[in-house]
Amino acid sequence: MKFIPKSKLSKKAKKALNAQSRISWSISPTTRKSKDKTKYDRKKVRIEDDS
Repeated sequence: MKFIPKSKLSKKAKKALNAQSRISWSISPTTRKSKDKTKYDRKKVRIEDDS
């Protein structure tokens, strides 16, 4: 198979290549997402009121 640079690959080929590399991740990036500090959080207010 001939080497093709990532920039020249089609959208489908890039998607398949990225999905293949994500299999080996040791952590899930979606669970590592930090909360937005500017948004209102009802749960935070409720926790503060309970204590």
